[in-house]
Amino acid sequence: MFLSVFDVFKIGVGPSSSHTMGPMTAANRFLELILSDEWPRPAGAHVTALKASLHGSLAYTGIGHGTGNAVIIGLMGEAPDKVDPDRMDEIIAEVERTGRVTPPGHPGYNFKPKDDLVYDKKTPLPGHANAMRLTALDRDGRVLLTQVYFSIGGGFVVTETELLAMQKNKKAASTQKVPYPFASAKEMLTMAASSGLSIAQMKRANEEAVMDRATLDAGLDRIWDAMSGCIDRGLKQDGRLPGGLNVRRRARSIHDKLQEEWRSNRQNPLLANDWLSVYAMAVNEENAAGGRVVTSPTNGAAGVVPATVRYYLHFHPEADQEGVRDYLLTAAAIGGIIKHNASISGAEVGCQGEVGSASAMAAAGLAAVMGGSPEQIENAAEIALEHHLGMTCDPIAGLVQVPCIERNALGAVKAVTAASLAMKGDGEHFVPLDACIETMRQTGNDMNEKYKETSLGGLAVNVVEC
Repeated sequence: MFLSVFDVFKIGVGPSSSHTMGPMTAANRFLELILSDEWPRPAGAHVTALKASLHGSLAYTGIGHGTGNAVIIGLMGEAPDKVDPDRMDEIIAEVERTGRVTPPGHPGYNFKPKDDLVYDKKTPLPGHANAMRLTALDRDGRVLLTQVYFSIGGGFVVTETELLAMQKNKKAASTQKVPYPFASAKEMLTMAASSGLSIAQMKRANEEAVMDRATLDAGLDRIWDAMSGCIDRGLKQDGRLPGGLNVRRRARSIHDKLQEEWRSNRQNPLLANDWLSVYAMAVNEENAAGGRVVTSPTNGAAGVVPATVRYYLHFHPEADQEGVRDYLLTAAAIGGIIKHNASISGAEVGCQGEVGSASAMAAAGLAAVMGGSPEQIENAAEIALEHHLGMTCDPIAGLVQVPCIERNALGAVKAVTAASLAMKGDGEHFVPLDACIETMRQTGNDMNEKYKETSLGGLAVNVVEC
């Protein structure tokens, strides 16, 4: 099994990888399909109009997550990693004013968001909770092409056919030949023991089987630059977050207080936790505002990994850029195993799959750069994930704000604690990471749908009712 570090960490925009980045990518794919020869185009037929419908969790929390806007922007040909966040409102306003989408390379299509973008809460589509259907029509309103896409978490998008193939070949060997194709933590530890390599070194060898070292390092540095830039932007912003809850940004004010404490040399026994929290909150406040973020492994959990990397650079005197690269490679190895054997989608398994996975990845990465053995790294990931088991995804008003922003702060704190505990042991522990991942999968399957990113239960209803 091989999942690239650049599949785990993807640069995009907020507020949600599954509900914003995924639908935008699906819209891009549909535009490509329209121009392709991969469908039986009737002679003389021309696409003149488009329609979109959102289903399952995309319908229930799509407004709060900006899903409809993401579809509009995607149908204008904008991609998550290229679109200018500051122009998105302008793009949406243009489509609403003209009733047309005009992606580059296309003739332009009729698309009136009020009529042609439907939040269908009554018709779930089998396969995944995050589903959307895109349809192309001719000038007489006849359907020429329709395609269903599933946004499966972390910005990943698949068609019905691709999803079935994934489910059928879940345990099959990857088509990409790499030297260390571990699909589980047990295989990872076995390969590390036989090769004498660290997890980061094995992951690097896998990546360098498909790209050269300079490209890999440049890509890793670009990912960290994007993460670090997101922290810095979040620490400078004030005001209220969009969406109607009037949630106040807090990262800047907390950061200013911490800077004052730092300069005055006042004792603060919670100093490391405070810095971790403010870094994570800065990222997720930016995410909630629709800013540039990196899936880590999702947008809703985007603050945990950057916060712990910044913590490493801030508090560990031996920290350097090579350490950041090893951190990201190790974290991606753990994230890939979790995604392969369970899920990173809140709509599928709850927030245990988002912040829980992020915390496990961060704990592993931190343990690695602290000099941990493969066994200690695996232990750190297991500790962090175990103590997120059962966590629901119940965002108030469908916005990635409450409890999501603070949840990232606590996920980062748990990651550092897990890494510290693991480093004080010898790697032997009671619950294997693979067993913890399987428990998360089973727990997600058993979890009631109202606690899986539908905003139909938990805080999403009790806070409003109070």
